[in-house]
Amino acid sequence: MKRYFFLVIFLALTHLATAQQHAEQDHSKYIPPTDEKVKAKLSQWQDVKFGLLMHWGTYSQWGIVESWSLCPEDEGWCERRGPHSHNWYEYKKAYENLQTTFNPTRFNPERWAEAAQGAGMKYVVFTTKHHDGFCMFDTKQTDYKITSAKSPFASNPRSNVTKEILAAFRDKGFMTGTYFSKPDWNVDSYWWPYFPPKDRNSSYDPKKYPEMWKKFQDFTYNQIEELMTGYGSVDILWLDGGWVRPYNTIDPAISWQKSIPYEQDIDMARIANMARSHQPGLLVVDRTVTGEFENYVTPEQQIPDQYMPIPWESCMTMGSSWSYVPKENFKSARQLVHTLVDIVAKGGNLLLNIAPGPDGEWHDEAYNRLKEMGAWMNVNSEAIYETRPLAPYRQGKWAYTQKGNITYATYLAEVGESLPNRLQPQGLSLPAKARIRLLGNDKNLTVKNGVIEIPAKVAQVVGRQSAYVFRVEP
Repeated sequence: MKRYFFLVIFLALTHLATAQQHAEQDHSKYIPPTDEKVKAKLSQWQDVKFGLLMHWGTYSQWGIVESWSLCPEDEGWCERRGPHSHNWYEYKKAYENLQTTFNPTRFNPERWAEAAQGAGMKYVVFTTKHHDGFCMFDTKQTDYKITSAKSPFASNPRSNVTKEILAAFRDKGFMTGTYFSKPDWNVDSYWWPYFPPKDRNSSYDPKKYPEMWKKFQDFTYNQIEELMTGYGSVDILWLDGGWVRPYNTIDPAISWQKSIPYEQDIDMARIANMARSHQPGLLVVDRTVTGEFENYVTPEQQIPDQYMPIPWESCMTMGSSWSYVPKENFKSARQLVHTLVDIVAKGGNLLLNIAPGPDGEWHDEAYNRLKEMGAWMNVNSEAIYETRPLAPYRQGKWAYTQKGNITYATYLAEVGESLPNRLQPQGLSLPAKARIRLLGNDKNLTVKNGVIEIPAKVAQVVGRQSAYVFRVEP
């Protein structure tokens, strides 16, 4: 009886998790942009497919989760550790004091850009400010920033790291994006000291204290305007902290949104109009807030279970953590390649996160994974870039994309699997006269009864790969 009871509970939780995932992926209310420059930028972004996200801040010194240990919620990801963990006020003070020791002297964004380019990445999104409010750019709105005299790195000529990073990647031809947290747990106009915070939300009701909220709206507007005017061309404004939103946009079908207690409207129309006046065609990504200011949607740490006919991007970690941890558990290159192929076949982009350490450098393994991905992309990238999904998108071990009249059928190999001498793409009809070749080899392959014949010499030339791409022309 106990076994049956636990089975029922397990199935119920599985059902809830599945329902939650479907709710997160239900974007039937997506509003496509009407501005021609934004539409053109969105089309360009959909062609590049593969980008780099970086979470970096003072929290990397402790090797802890980004910002969340400051949040007074009883959740696993908010757990405090260390000598000050017993007292939230002492912990917050010690956390914010990290500003005085953060000194990433090995900071070299050109090396990051070169490695990312080698992997086949074509856009970058950098965390200019996370929820803790520490600014990785030279804002004039607060002294809680890397360029403050309180920060030892301020004396470094490259202390305005956001400017340096965007410039380094722009020089490599990347589209550039600025991650910006709408909530700010450091500024008094969000966590007003008169009311201690209870959770991630503002510590007061904005409708009850409109003057205080207007102060926060202006603070947010001014910081975003700084990013849109002093950092060269910017393609994407990537806004996080989806609980800061108009109350009428809350989706009760999504569990985390149920806990939002009141209106936290920062006037996105005002922000977007200002940002695009400085950066024409700017993509605005107000994450999880469905509407005209979510130009593409961003499922987090998950891949939709099916093709989505709207612009979207999975943001995922290369390891287990968004922020730096001393011993990271990096995914294999095979897993990362399969992730990219799966996402592109369903119509999305992959934004892959790598976290710099407190010294301003990545783990060696991160460089190795990018190099391994680049080796695969050097052979097979034509099945990724500038493609569109092709039904049945994903079936079994196969993924499909298309470019004009060319079809790309990608076979996702299992660990240690050699290329078989005969393969039949699932769900795809192959004309007998089709010209088919395996990327990495120029020899045309024959098709018999819908089965691709792969000579041993061809398999030998291509070598063992994590995924094999067949180019099919009618």
